Parts: sequence; C-alpha cells; structure tokens
Amino acid sequence: MTTFWTPVEGAQHWAEQQPNAIYLSQPNKGEVRDYTWAQCLDEAKRMANYIQGMDLPQGSRIAVLSSNCAHMILADLAIWMSGHVSLPVYPSLNSETLGYILEHSESQMLFVGKLDNWASMAPGVPDNMPMVLINGATHTGVEAPSWDEIVANTVPTETIIPRDKDELARMIYTSGSTGQPKGVMCSFTALEAGSRVIGHLLELTPEDRMLSYLPLAHVFEAAAVEMNSLRHGFRVYFSEGLTTFATDLQRARPTVFQSVPRLWVKFQQGVLAAVPQEKLSELLADENTAKATQQNILTKLGLQDTRIAVTGSAPLAPSVMEWYRSIGLELLEGYAMSEDFAYSHLSFPNRSRIGYVGEAVPGVERRLSEQGEVQIKSPGGMMGYFKDAEKTTEAYTDDGWFRTGDLGEVDELGRLKITGRLKEIFKTSKGKYVAPVPIECKIGHPLVESVCVSGANQAQPFVLLMPSAIAGEKLSCNEAKRQFESEISELLEQVNQTLDPHEALSFAVMVKDSWTIENGMLTPTMKIRRNIIEERYSETVDAWYAERKTVVWECPTLASA
Repeated sequence: MTTFWTPVEGAQHWAEQQPNAIYLSQPNKGEVRDYTWAQCLDEAKRMANYIQGMDLPQGSRIAVLSSNCAHMILADLAIWMSGHVSLPVYPSLNSETLGYILEHSESQMLFVGKLDNWASMAPGVPDNMPMVLINGATHTGVEAPSWDEIVANTVPTETIIPRDKDELARMIYTSGSTGQPKGVMCSFTALEAGSRVIGHLLELTPEDRMLSYLPLAHVFEAAAVEMNSLRHGFRVYFSEGLTTFATDLQRARPTVFQSVPRLWVKFQQGVLAAVPQEKLSELLADENTAKATQQNILTKLGLQDTRIAVTGSAPLAPSVMEWYRSIGLELLEGYAMSEDFAYSHLSFPNRSRIGYVGEAVPGVERRLSEQGEVQIKSPGGMMGYFKDAEKTTEAYTDDGWFRTGDLGEVDELGRLKITGRLKEIFKTSKGKYVAPVPIECKIGHPLVESVCVSGANQAQPFVLLMPSAIAGEKLSCNEAKRQFESEISELLEQVNQTLDPHEALSFAVMVKDSWTIENGMLTPTMKIRRNIIEERYSETVDAWYAERKTVVWECPTLASA
C-alpha cells in the first residue's frame, strides 16, 4: 500500500490478502492465544457494532486502559470503525491523573484490561462510565461485560464509518515531567505518515515479527508496532509482564526490536552478570570465538533474528551503544515525540553515528534557532492540544515551526545530536550554565542503572547514581565497594577531561533506593523526572558537598570501610 490509508483499511487489506495468517499472539498464564487477520477484523467489527449501539456523539473519545495486550489494538480498530477517537491511557497512572484525563478528554467509554494497581486507579473512573473488560480482566467492584461476551453475542457491523485523513483519530496525553498532562490531538494523516515512509525505508514486510511490551499508550510503541503492523502486515507478539518477559522474547524472536535506554542497560547488565566484561572481551577479541560468542549472547537474549534494533525515548550512553556493536547488534537511535506522532528523526543501518539521533526522515523539515533549539515541521504534526489554545500557540513559532524544547547540533551529514533541553539547563553559583543530558550520556557502569546530573546554585555539578538490580549482590563486601569507588573515581576523571571546567563533576552519589514509575521518579516511559529526583535529595546535598569525597554513599553504612 503506497497511498493514504486508515488503520481500519490496513486491517481490511490484510484480512483479505492473508486471512489465515496470525496477526496477534497473546500469552496468558503460560498459554498463547493466536488471532488471525480474519479473526481480528471480525471481532473488531462485532465490537464496533456494540459501540454504535450506544449512540455516542460522533467523534467521542473512548479510553483504553490496560497493560499491553492484543485487545488494545482490536479496541482501537473498533473505536475507529464506529466513528470515534481512540485514547490509550498509561497503565501506571495514579487515580488523580487518570481522573483528570478522563474528565478533561470528556471520555464517554472505557476499555479496561489487566492492571497491577486497579484498586488504586479505580477512584479516578467516574461512577457512570460505561466499561468493557478486555484480555480476560476481572476487577473487584467492576460490573461490566467482557470483550468475549460481547463478540459472542453481537453480529459484525455492516456500517464502518468512513474517516477523513484530516479527522481526529487519537489523543495522547503526554506523560510529562512537570504539570498536568496535555492532550495531543493526532489526525489519521499523522498516524499513517511514519508507517508509510519509515516502514518502506526499513523494508518491513509480512515476514517480520515484533514484540510489544512498552506501553501502547506511548507514541513510540504505537507508531512502531501498531501502525507499522497494520500497514505492513507482520505478526505482533505480546509480553505478559516482567516475570515472563524473557520467555516472551524468546517466543517472538523479533526481527525488529525497539526498546528504551533503561531496558537496553538491563539487558547488558544481565549478560555481564553471567560473563564478566574482561572474559567477554577476550572471547570477542579471539577470531576463533568471536562470532560464536556474539551469536550465543544474542540467542540467549532472543535477538538472534533481529535485523533492526531501535533505541529511543531518552539518551543512551555511547559506551552502551559501543558494547552492543561489539556483540554484533547495531542500535539505531531515533528522535520524535507525541506532537509529531514519532515521525521526525531516525538512524539507518550502516549510516548511523553513535550519540546522534539520526537524519530528518523524508518530509520532515528541521532547523536550529539562534539558541540552538531544534524546531521541526512534520507530516505527523499534531492538530493541537485539546481544549488548550494557549499552549498550542506557545508550542509554535510565529512562522509555524514546532518548538521541541530540545537543544541540538547537526553534523556534516545532517545527523542530529541532542545536547540538552532548554528548561533543564541549570546555573551554578558561579553563574555558569550546565546542560545535564550530554554529561549523563558519558556516564556508564555495569552496577549503575540510571544517572542524574544536578548542582543548581552549587559551586560545581555532581551526579546521582541509581544502583542496578545486581549492585546489592556485587557490592556485598568492602573489597568490592572499594573497587567500585575506584572505578567511579576513574570514570569521573575521564568524563571531566571532556568537559569545560564549570561542567566538571565534583563527586558522585550512590543512592540507596531505585527510581521507579511507582515512586514518581520516572515517567511512564522511564525517563527521569529531574525535578522530583532533585527535590527528593535536596536536604542532603550540602552535607554531600561537605564530605569532600569523590564517591559518596547516601546510606553511610553501605560505604567501604
């Protein structure tokens, strides 16, 4: 398909071309339920008929709240068939944020799937909100029909509502690191732009496979998995959760795999927990064992068939990128946002540059402002923020360019490097400005999962280190702690040699607690919430400076003796 299409037209096309091919594979308690293209179209049409019977106003927002599952895509198709707007919601929100989104969006209906924290989210759902339970979900206090019950007792709709390319198709409430989320309005044109062009450039075909495990409420996953599969006809596997992720990944053996930096780091740490870096380097340096070692690692990860591996949503340390190249996997960085439906920049095989997020994809215009802000025009550009004309106006320049809020620079081949955010730059007590993100990208260690550079109104910046899952075990004795302190000190020295004097890190702090979505220190897409993290440690910063050590432990009892 080379012309404009809607997602529903994509489903219809593949149900006709390959009706018995499996489209969606959904695990549930160790068993897998497969849905063919014909089944998917049939069930979506039955649910569309059910929705049409509710007589909702045309273009109503219908929310989908669930951990990732096949029914999220099926629900989207039914929503679009019946003439309405899809509104996927993050499964990790608190009740206040959920309530705000449902009220602000004027949602008329809610699909609810399996959730880890339904009891805490339920107060955010209006008492009179019509609901449908999906993916076998059962929630205490919810009296609502299930998807299976409805499709078993409803005939397929005979009236699929035609949709215009400029019509509102989806709303995405940005996770944000501050303030209330904004409702990004995306047209059908925005939804299909990336899958049409990027999918062609990456040569996606019905033979490809993807694993969907990142939130489908996030534009990165929705564009990469949902829209690309509906256009190019490939199979999508789902993950049941963290406890089954390794099994789910092995089952899928994806040919195209996308992830966020924090998970790429976790994969790396898992490998190094089994094979220390020194031993791995020896195996990779020996031509007799290098190829077999690479293949063995990728096979154990479930990535042996992966021909395209993408990282996005946040920066990934160059050292991690280099490590993956050493095991035979080229990670391609991308750069986009909800406001352009993930259609902005992407690296391509054999012409990527580590530390750069790639080229402006066809149809996207890019410029840098005098301040160095990246500004773009994209075919995936939003229609605006829902019920917020003021913020919509603020998001654009007077001549119509979208203000990304990111600072960047461009190399001689047109590849973009993100150097920070306008709002994240802080000033030291010496009056010098520091951009934390480029510094954070230079810091990597097997026992460190995430970092945050801080130091506003202090003489010099410092860095917070969040321990990895294996850090507790590896740092259980004084000798290991002393070795860790030595390695971090050496790392800071190396990093500082690449920085201007006012940017140099004075010390590193190993914090004791993890930064998670649940405690509010990460967004639902696993980006750090810098302001929340800085507030969490604000009362102890002066004491850390007073210690005058290169490596500080938040919990003194954990420090080396």
